[in-house]
Amino acid sequence: MSTLLTLLTDATVLAAATGLAYALTLVGVALVSVVARTSTRRRDARATLAILVRRNPRE
Repeated sequence: MSTLLTLLTDATVLAAATGLAYALTLVGVALVSVVARTSTRRRDARATLAILVRRNPRE
């Protein structure tokens, strides 16, 4: 039972760290898409953001 609890705890920590890294990436790209100096960089950042936050169309 102790091994299972350890594995579940490790998996939870890994999932939380992965989610935090993804959220920080989204915030960084969103920030660049707003404050970049050139329109090309803003456009590229918005395209990257669109890829990262891809949503499935509702049918």
